[in-house]
Amino acid sequence: MLRIEKSVKGKVLLTLSGRMNAENISELENVLRAEAKRPRIVLDLKDLTLVDRDAVRFLSRCEADSIKLKNCPAYIREWIESERNAERAALSRATSRQLRFTCLEDAHE
Repeated sequence: MLRIEKSVKGKVLLTLSGRMNAENISELENVLRAEAKRPRIVLDLKDLTLVDRDAVRFLSRCEADSIKLKNCPAYIREWIESERNAERAALSRATSRQLRFTCLEDAHE
């Protein structure tokens, strides 16, 4: 179960505790959507005990959207970086395939 505690003092601080998984991401998305007009949103992750891959991908997207991850446990940080590296590698492979296909088309013209 994921618990979300909110405090507002110039920034929105959402302290997450417990287990975060695909089933409760929508709850956190709703809270973030409600706070979207605030200039700074921080997710404090120090009390998260367990996350799944969907949660890690969600946290990575949050960070890409300028939401700060505070007290991010090392295993979550490493997992986020691993997911990002995998995404970059997949994008690179897709780009390479597209370039090869384009070159083959150009060669046949």
